[in-house]
Amino acid sequence: MTTFELKKLLISRIKEINDTSFLNEIKSLLESKSSEKMLVLTSEQKDEINKSKKEIKKGHFIDQSELDKAVEKWANEK
Repeated sequence: MTTFELKKLLISRIKEINDTSFLNEIKSLLESKSSEKMLVLTSEQKDEINKSKKEIKKGHFIDQSELDKAVEKWANEK
């Protein structure tokens, strides 16, 4: 059986299952074996990322090294 055929068979069999607890176990198993973890973002998080990208394009950012220097200067003034 090819990988494609096996996937098709599994999908077909899963569609027949109505036991929520069993489906959750399958989900957990699949998530533990997944090579890529999918990060799910809220719409607010997506909006913030898009706003940040626009700010970066406008040049409104500070390099980490510059920020480190500013923080160190601030900390030494206290």
